[in-house]
Amino acid sequence: MSEKILEKKVRKTLIVLLFFGWALGNLDRYLMNYAVVYIGKDLSLSATETGLILSSFFLGYALMQLPGGLLADKFGAKRILLIAVILWSIFTGLTAVAWTLSVMVVIRFLFGIGEGGFQPSASKIISTSFPVNERSKAMSIMLTSSGIMAMLVPIISAVLLVTIGWRAFFVIAGSLGVMIAFLYWKYVPKDEIAKESVKGPQVKAILGILFKKPLMWSLVVSYFTIYAVNWGLNSWMPKYLSDVRGLDLVSIGWLQMIPGAIQIIAMLVFGYLIDKLDLKVNKFIGAICALVLAGFLFLMFNAESIALFITYQSIVTLLLTFVMLLLPSFVLKRIPSDYAGTAMGMANTGGQLAGFVTPTLIGFMVDSFNGSYNAAMWLLVVFSVICVGAILTISPKGQGNKEAEHE
Repeated sequence: MSEKILEKKVRKTLIVLLFFGWALGNLDRYLMNYAVVYIGKDLSLSATETGLILSSFFLGYALMQLPGGLLADKFGAKRILLIAVILWSIFTGLTAVAWTLSVMVVIRFLFGIGEGGFQPSASKIISTSFPVNERSKAMSIMLTSSGIMAMLVPIISAVLLVTIGWRAFFVIAGSLGVMIAFLYWKYVPKDEIAKESVKGPQVKAILGILFKKPLMWSLVVSYFTIYAVNWGLNSWMPKYLSDVRGLDLVSIGWLQMIPGAIQIIAMLVFGYLIDKLDLKVNKFIGAICALVLAGFLFLMFNAESIALFITYQSIVTLLLTFVMLLLPSFVLKRIPSDYAGTAMGMANTGGQLAGFVTPTLIGFMVDSFNGSYNAAMWLLVVFSVICVGAILTISPKGQGNKEAEHE
């Protein structure tokens, strides 16, 4: 399908639009990690209940990954992208009116369902619109918005949550989503390429192909373990720094800009390098990164000073970023574009299930050990070690992707 790759100008427009869409989704996700400090007080929540709110989004998000990919492959990425943004905008706005734990959990779950179709659809667009040797770079540019949000949200939250409150902010975020949806409707090209895939393998055939690929199951485990570390850290970092290190929200915001800035630079650099290096080489680099990650997680949680803590956190961020950028490259470069959306949805299901399990599990551990985060630290270390083995089982060889053979 490389002969149908879009013109360079159109590709640039697409990646800009995907960048802003992914930025908005991450704005809401990261802000919730800070907003729960206030939500927990307003709703009188325990650590376990707070973790449940953080996890409910990921359950809906995980459940929608595979269906979202199938729908993108079947009906076109633009349609699913539009539906995803519209739905998540609605439920982001509705977060502002939640008055009990149960209502909040349901709304966040439905928000996850809404956003669940975004990444598979975006991956489908990248797979069908960009040359093979540009796909990791394109993905890294889109994902860079996540790093920018990780850097900006601490400051945004410190200002807005104190001034206008968490309810007003979610109304604003929902309104921004409506604007993004309009831009997608107007400027994302019609799904000419995607329509061809409707004539290709049907749902059962696509799933049958993917379920039989050892590559896909290795990716599912790799995604689960690395994202367990990622979302375990992101969801609990503000509360950990507040409870254990005694920092106020403003101080946390400024300090978290350091690893956030490092992540932005790392995403752009690593996306370029992954495209330049052979996937076999990248695989071993990824395994080494996951192994070293385990060591630096231990050092970070046991750091004697805040300065040392942030230094180790920055290194952890670098290692996490490489692995998280590497994993989708196996889908984008080794899975035929006809069902790249479904493949990305299947792989990312593992990552988002981790996002569901880990925050709640950490909250339970903190409650069980009287506010201690030591058990949570060891949980993340173990996930990192398991990730090493999962990455090493990935076969980087092309599996039916003729485009990859001519890379």
